[in-house]
This record gives sequence, C-alpha cells and structure tokens, in this order.
Amino acid sequence: MKQPSKTVANLKPYFFASLNTVLADLQEKGVDVIRLDMGSPDLPPASFIIDKLVESAKNPKKHGYSPAGGSPGFLKAVSTYYKRRFDVEIDPQTETLALIGSKEGLFNLNRTMLNPGDMVLLPDPYYPVYLAGAQLADARYHFMPLIKENNFLPDFDAIPENIAREAKIMWLNYPNNPTGAVADLDFFKRAVAFAKKNDILIAHDAPYCDLCFDGYEAPSILEVEGAKDVAVEFNSLSKTYNMAGWRIGMAVGNKEAIRLLANYKSQIDSSIFMPILDAGQAALTADQGWLVERNKIYEKRRDVVYNGLKDCGFELDLPKAALYVWAKLPPKFHDPLKFCADLLNDTGVSMTPGVVYGPSGADYIRISIVIPTDRIEEAVGRMQAWIAAQ
Repeated sequence: MKQPSKTVANLKPYFFASLNTVLADLQEKGVDVIRLDMGSPDLPPASFIIDKLVESAKNPKKHGYSPAGGSPGFLKAVSTYYKRRFDVEIDPQTETLALIGSKEGLFNLNRTMLNPGDMVLLPDPYYPVYLAGAQLADARYHFMPLIKENNFLPDFDAIPENIAREAKIMWLNYPNNPTGAVADLDFFKRAVAFAKKNDILIAHDAPYCDLCFDGYEAPSILEVEGAKDVAVEFNSLSKTYNMAGWRIGMAVGNKEAIRLLANYKSQIDSSIFMPILDAGQAALTADQGWLVERNKIYEKRRDVVYNGLKDCGFELDLPKAALYVWAKLPPKFHDPLKFCADLLNDTGVSMTPGVVYGPSGADYIRISIVIPTDRIEEAVGRMQAWIAAQ
C-alpha cells in the first residue's frame, strides 16, 4: 500500500481509545476497574425522552433520510431553548444546525474554515478534538495557557499582536473541560471585542452549560451584543440530557459559519435518525425541572471527590459546573502519567493525566463524576489508602 496522508499518519491516537485497550486487559485479568476518566453520563435520559424515541421509531414513515442539517421541528426547538435559557433570539433557518453530536461539528469547523498554514488559537489545556482538527487541516496553532492564577481563563493581552492578526479561529470552552472553570459575561464581552478587533471567528464549545451547581447558571457567549457577528456556539444533548450515545447536538450563531458548516456536512453525512431528532426536540422543549434533581446527584459526587482529594494533599478548586474535578498532584508526585498508570495498576482506579489536555496540564489529573456515587466513594477510598502507602 502507498503511504497514507502524512497528517493522518502522524496523528496521535485518541487517548481514551488507547486507554480502553488497557482497561479491557485489566478486566480480563479480574481487576475491579473503577473508571473516573471518561465523561460519559451513567444516568439515563428522562423517561419522556425515551418514550418519544420509541413512539417515533414505531412510525413507518420515520425511517428514511431525515432533512439535512436537522428537522424543522428540532431546529425550532433549539431556537426555543436559546430564548428560554439565555434570552437569545435564534433564527432556526439560518442560525442553527443539527450535529451528529457536537464533536463532529467541532472537528468539521476546522475543515470548513481553515486553509493549510492558517493560524488557530487554542486554550491549553484543551479538549483534544480542537488540536486534532487543526492538525488535520494542516493549520498552525498558538496555545493560550489556562492557569489557576487567571482563574483558568485565557489572557488575551498576552497573545502576540502578530499572532492575533493572523488567527482565524479562537476556541473557547466554558464551563470548561477539563478544568471545570467558568466564565462570566464580562469575559465573553472581552472575547467578542478581541475577535472583532482581529477579525477572528470564536468557536465556543458549551456542552456543560446546564450542568451547574450551588445555584450557578452558566451564560452563553451569544448573550453578548454583537456576538453573532464573530461567534458560533456548539452545544450538545449528550451531557445535559444524558444522551451521549444518541449523538445529537447543534451549532448556533454566525450565519455564514453555519451556512459553510452545513454545506461541508452535506458532502460527508446524511443527517440524524428522525426519531432521535424528535426525541431531541422533546428534550429541549419540555419541562426542564428534572435537571435540577439530576444536577444535585452530580453535586454530591463532586463533593465526595473534592473532599477526598483535598484530604490527600491535592491542590484544587470546587468547580461550579461541568462533570470534572481538576486537581494538582500532591508535592510528593511529579508525573501525572506515572501517577495515573501506577494508581490504575495497583488499585484499579482509572483517572486521566492532565497532560493529555496540553502542556499546562503537566501537574494535574482530571477526575470525572459520571459513575454511581458509591463507586466514586470506593475509588476515592482506594486512592487515599494507596497514596498513604507511598
């Protein structure tokens, strides 16, 4: 076989795909593995969402190709959601697009907007798809460090002027994966002003905006006046509605970015199974009260992890949102890759080394809170005993 694409050949495997092989081997050996690594919700969607899926799937007319870019009903539901949740007006015909999970939209935006050699601004740490998408588009990239001293927000003033002028896309993600940090509207106003000054498209990844704790409510960047001139926001039903395996999300905002992304997608996929679109429509438009109780479950799990890590000497903040705890290793540990590998091999507890998310994660680990509370308590107990024995 002739040589494959250099960009594909040089692309590092997705971390969790490789980790799954290691975990399967341990489980084959009888190890009781507890996964605190991935962010796949363990709780089911509300019953009315499942009922809608079943009802729609029983309709023989729902099994053909669905409308490219999403059904009118789903797109209208996205518009309704944005108005109710953020008081933002969205044109369902020109300012939103259904996605096969937001991940494919994040990846495809790079292919839609970038030419080889174009510049991308990436947060560091970052969701790995941002970097992989830029690499496969043969783009250049500049890291914006997210550090504790700046509340894990990028410092726009620290970006060199020549880099800012060259940049075509700037990725933001709040509530943040992996740090759990949040951003307020003042930050988003600064981001929009920076983007307008330098003619940059902001790609804001917001799948955790409805996973908030302690009374906090995350804003949308589209609440900022004029944001749709320079921003497209990605959202997902995966985390908010416990529908990760259903693969349904949306892009919302700048009309031209939406148009180009829709055109690109039309060449490579044939939209989403219509019953899933119908169920997504129901999820977005029905009473959202059930999410309050669901978030209380995550809040309790967060507290278990936070208190357990604090007792072990980790340095960490109590996150107001998202599904992760971002913790700096205790002083006696210096390598998160070795820490996570040794912890897994010795105790069966799987956590994610922060360096997977970029250079600024070199001293950190990420812990997910998407398994039953008793299993989280078991995992934290194993880790505490293991650290005490080191």
